[in-house]
Amino acid sequence: MENVDALMHGFGIAVTVPHLALMVVGVLLGILVGVLPGLGAPNGVSLLLPLTFGMQPVSAIILLSSMYWGALFGGSVTSILFNIPGEPSSVATTFDGYPMARDGRPTTALATAFGSAAFGALVGVVLITFLAAWVAKAALAFGPPEFFAVYFLAFASFVGMGGYPPIKTLVSLSIGFAIAAIGIDTVSGAVRLTMGVDELVKGVNFIVAVMGLFGIGELLIATEESFQLKSVSSRVDWREVVRTIATLPRHGVAMLRSAAIGCWMGITPGGPTAASFMSYAIAKRLSRRSQAFGRGEPEGIVAPETADHAAGTSALLPMLSLGIPGSATAAVMMGGLMIWGLNPGPMLFIEQKDFVWGLIASMYVGNIVAVVLVLATVPVFAALMRVPFYLIAPLILIICTVGAYSVSNSYLDVLLMLGFGVVGYLFKKLSYPLAPLVLATVIGDKAEDAFRQSMLMSKGSLGIFVSNGLVGSLMAAGLILLLLPLLLQLRRLRAPKPSFDQEPSP
Repeated sequence: MENVDALMHGFGIAVTVPHLALMVVGVLLGILVGVLPGLGAPNGVSLLLPLTFGMQPVSAIILLSSMYWGALFGGSVTSILFNIPGEPSSVATTFDGYPMARDGRPTTALATAFGSAAFGALVGVVLITFLAAWVAKAALAFGPPEFFAVYFLAFASFVGMGGYPPIKTLVSLSIGFAIAAIGIDTVSGAVRLTMGVDELVKGVNFIVAVMGLFGIGELLIATEESFQLKSVSSRVDWREVVRTIATLPRHGVAMLRSAAIGCWMGITPGGPTAASFMSYAIAKRLSRRSQAFGRGEPEGIVAPETADHAAGTSALLPMLSLGIPGSATAAVMMGGLMIWGLNPGPMLFIEQKDFVWGLIASMYVGNIVAVVLVLATVPVFAALMRVPFYLIAPLILIICTVGAYSVSNSYLDVLLMLGFGVVGYLFKKLSYPLAPLVLATVIGDKAEDAFRQSMLMSKGSLGIFVSNGLVGSLMAAGLILLLLPLLLQLRRLRAPKPSFDQEPSP
């Protein structure tokens, strides 16, 4: 009851004309940042941060958080329309969002994504509101062994539940691990796999890899197949948006499951990207329409979008309550809090109640503003699918090239993007899964660091991964998923074979 009273007080702070105006501005800037590959929410918030130094802390954090919500929504737009993820966590949305848009249903795909994202964000905000104290205690239990167990579970979910042959999945994961290892070893300081190229010391940027694998790779496939969009009506059909949102409750189980995965991965070190991939893999395995995944299945959009936004929202919880950012954007926001003279941690809820509950209340209102704005622009974005492919193809190439170069102002990144485009093309032609490669690329180095830190703590003993119930349970779940294809194969081999002893009937 105390939390409800505090939340009502927070609404009195957040729901004012100036703050609502800041929410609208922040969401629109965030959508722009999310749509442009190479920027992303962390960079966008970083660029906006200096402009908030003269503002009151509550107003400043409302502007920054609203930009964050807008960037999360905007990242889905290019993922669905052009197969170019605007945000790393939007990669899984491309698997079914782009095929649905390509099939002449861009409005349905965008409305499905935005509606699911709104639900995931709402669950994350409710979690922050009512479970802050309990979650803070649970998050304190995570050390390097638990971190590695979470990552291991994410990787194993693709082997056991990804829907591809396990060998192909393992090959994809291995290539991703190799890419993640390029650069400086954070534990020993040694330089690895740079092949004498000094610019590779900093590693391969994830955005560069994603734009090549998906944007350029799909462009090559489409050019080879003389790709043509199905006809799309030029009339703005708002009824389609409403009808699509109304059908989302049919996927209620998947939405609740994905929201739980997203909140868990947001609070723990998994993050939105791992959450969206894991949620997609589990949804594909458990769905009755698993064969339709990858060809425009709505649940293939619902699962990653719900998990992505639940994780992105709940990632602010450990930042506020523990001073431990759950994502890169949360880390930037935490830096802003410290510049404004606020110290994130348990005392923040006691010493700065107006700030904390004003921020939490603004999350509810800001997400509503974001949903209204992005749904209002669905027909505008969907209209882009009516542009002929011979005009869209050069646009995609220009966007990818500019995005890759802007990451670090390096021509090498452009060449790497083109190289990854060839890899993406070959993977699709040979029916290898891209999702495990992408996941291993983005969190492979974090998993390696957690594993090596665990080994240093235990002096080389693997027993540290069963040293308590939490890490033991996570590792056991990961091993079951990893061995699940083998167990299923053994079961099929042991199944009785049909007898052919009887004479065939004439």
